[in-house]
Amino acid sequence: MFNLAELERAHEIVGRAVPPTAAHAWPLLSERLGASVVVKHENHTPAGAFKVRGGLVYVERLKREHPQTKGLISATRGNHGQSVAFAGRRHGLPVTIYVPRGNSLEKNRAMAAFGANLIEYGADFQEAREEAVRHAARDSLHMVPSFHPDIVRGVATYGLELFRAAPDLDVLYVPIGQGSGICGCILARDLLGLKTEIVGVQSTEAPSYALSFAAGTVVCTNSSNTRADGMATRVPDADALDIIRKGASRIVQVTDDEVACAIRYLWTDTHNLAEGAGAAPLAAALQEKPRLRGKRVGLVLSGGNIDFDLFRSWVMADAGIGERVVA
Repeated sequence: MFNLAELERAHEIVGRAVPPTAAHAWPLLSERLGASVVVKHENHTPAGAFKVRGGLVYVERLKREHPQTKGLISATRGNHGQSVAFAGRRHGLPVTIYVPRGNSLEKNRAMAAFGANLIEYGADFQEAREEAVRHAARDSLHMVPSFHPDIVRGVATYGLELFRAAPDLDVLYVPIGQGSGICGCILARDLLGLKTEIVGVQSTEAPSYALSFAAGTVVCTNSSNTRADGMATRVPDADALDIIRKGASRIVQVTDDEVACAIRYLWTDTHNLAEGAGAAPLAAALQEKPRLRGKRVGLVLSGGNIDFDLFRSWVMADAGIGERVVA
């Protein structure tokens, strides 16, 4: 998909707007897992999540090779839309973003603050995406996909930073939404010649990639009802699945209760607020705690964009939920 020189070039493009994010070792998390833990803090980007990297690289090439582009359009549950809006503003391109009805109000506000024209449509991401495609064709706008080689190349820059800071990781847990994050980590690891095991994480309520990984072909689901909206995917991308099947060892499924527990642990142990997808890697590692003892473990805190009302109703409603995962 790209070579190391191209990944380095992407890192330069991203670096004009996004400084490298920290990779911290947290002693309390290490005690909790019985392993040496390093957290990659993609919640510290200017858009609060890793996706901004992919948008910057994608739009930079688009603007350079197709300067006649008159506007961008895409669909999202939040972080991808912020990425497109952030990059569009930097390149002077108007941006239209479709979100499903009932989407995160705070993510909607963030996209609008970056300059996006926001349109609510459909019951979930897939319906919003299909309408965005129709709108793009009608108004001759450029449809920015959720998964594309340039997006993966941009996102892979956080993997490059992490693996150079911690090349001795035994295992890395990465959440899966549309697949750019885990694919970027797989490709960065391989380009650097490292042996780190990479484990994908999905919600039990949106397991399309986990089912596809097991079946060896794309398997779609009829719903994606997880509160961890960054993992709410019904239709996997075939190209992403191919990379994941070749480069990941397995996909772990986590419940919403386990994710809520992991969000609380990240707050108490690191004082970082994680959105659902950002906490999912810790939830998966807690499931697999016995196999991690004494190892060096990486967790991708992919974003921190969680609505306050959702945090209060889901994460704090019952602080005892999910305690079983550390038994």
